[in-house]
Amino acid sequence: MSPTQDSKTAFTGLILLSGIDKPGVTEGLFAALSPFSVTIQDLEQVVIRGRLILTALITLDPAHVSAIEADITTFAEGVDLDFAIDYVDLSISNSLEKRISLHVVLLSAKLLPTALSAVAGEIALVGGNIDRIRRTASYPLTAIEFDISVPVSGEIDSVLANLRRALAQVAIDNSVDLAVEMGGLTRRAKRVVMLDMDSTLIQQEVIDLLAAKAGVEDQVKEITASAMAGNLDFSESLLARVKLLEGLDVGALDEVAHEIVLTPGARTLIRTLHRLGHKVGVVSGGFINVIEPLLKDLHVDFYRANTLEISEGKLTGSVSSSIIDRAAKAQALREFAENEGVQLSQTIAIGDGANDLDMIEVAGMGIAFNAKPSVKAAADSALNTPYLDSVLYLMGITREEIERADEKI
Repeated sequence: MSPTQDSKTAFTGLILLSGIDKPGVTEGLFAALSPFSVTIQDLEQVVIRGRLILTALITLDPAHVSAIEADITTFAEGVDLDFAIDYVDLSISNSLEKRISLHVVLLSAKLLPTALSAVAGEIALVGGNIDRIRRTASYPLTAIEFDISVPVSGEIDSVLANLRRALAQVAIDNSVDLAVEMGGLTRRAKRVVMLDMDSTLIQQEVIDLLAAKAGVEDQVKEITASAMAGNLDFSESLLARVKLLEGLDVGALDEVAHEIVLTPGARTLIRTLHRLGHKVGVVSGGFINVIEPLLKDLHVDFYRANTLEISEGKLTGSVSSSIIDRAAKAQALREFAENEGVQLSQTIAIGDGANDLDMIEVAGMGIAFNAKPSVKAAADSALNTPYLDSVLYLMGITREEIERADEKI
C-alpha cells in the first residue's frame, strides 16, 4: 500500500448531530454521505426526552472533506439540527498502549453530581478513558453503567483490584453502590449465581423465628449476632443455638416456613437469571427442614443447608448433617460450578455475614448484600439497597430487558 493510500485509510472524521428528534434524520445523514468514498467505523444514537444525539465515526479521503462538510451542513440546516465534525489523521498517531475494557456500575436511590464526579475522577487517576455512559435502570434505583478502557502495564488483576479499592471509598463517601467487572463476552456467558439464605434471599434469620416459637429468642439472637460479626466460630454457635431449640414441636417448622418473607426483588432476580440461561443456587447455614419448600417454589437449581434432627415429633437440639460453615459454603459453590461445567471465574456469590466470606472470596464476583463491614471489605462489590434484583444491573442486565422478558410469559 502506498503512503498516500495509507493516509487516506487512516484519516477519520467524527460527526455529531444533535437537536429535536424527528423521523428521517438517520436516513438523511447517510444519504448525504453516500456519494463519497466513506466507510462507517462506529455509530451510536440515543434519544433522551425527545432530544437526539447521533454520532458517526467515518474514514474518508481528505480531498473530500470540504464537499462532505458542505453536504452535511445543508442536510442539518434542513432538519434544524446542530452539526459538528472533527478530523484526525491516525497515521501520525504513536499510541500503542495496551488497554483493557472494564464495566463500572453505579446504583443510587438519589443520584447526585458529586457521585458521578468522584467516579469519573478515580477512573481518570488510573489513566482510564470513559468510552460510553448509559442508564440501565431508572427505578426503583437509578443504575448508570460506564464502559471504560484502562491502560495495563502489569497484571490485569492488580489494575482491577486498584480501581475497586478506589471506588469502594467513593461508594462510602457518596452513599452509593459501585461495582467493577471485566468487559468482554464473558459478562453475558452462562453463570452460576449462589446466594446465602438468611438476610439475603429472605429478610429474616430462620433460627430466630424458631427461637421465638421456643421462647428462647433473646438468647439465640445474642449468639447469632456474635457469629455473624465473626466474633464466634460459626459451627460452635450453631450447635449452641440449636441446643436451645430442644423439645420444640415439629409443627413449628411448618409455621416458620409460612412466616418467611422474601427480600424485595428475590423472585425477579431468580426468574430473570433462569430466563437468561443462568443457574441459581442457595447455600445456607439455616435448616433444610424449613426452607426447602420455598426453594422448590422458586425453582432453585441447587441448594444445601443443615438438617435439624427430629425424634418422636420433637427437635432433639442437634443437627443430623455436616454443618454448613463458611468452608462448606465455598465448597458447595465449587461443586455447583463443576456440575454445571462453569469456571469459578463465571460464578457470583452473594451474602451478608462472616459465614459467607469464603464463597464470596472464591467466586468470580463476590457481592456483599446489606452486609457486615468485614464482608464488604472482602467482596468485589457491595449493595446497600433493599432490592435483591439490583444484582442484575451489576451483571449488565437492564430494567428494560427484565420487563421485556416478563412480557413474553
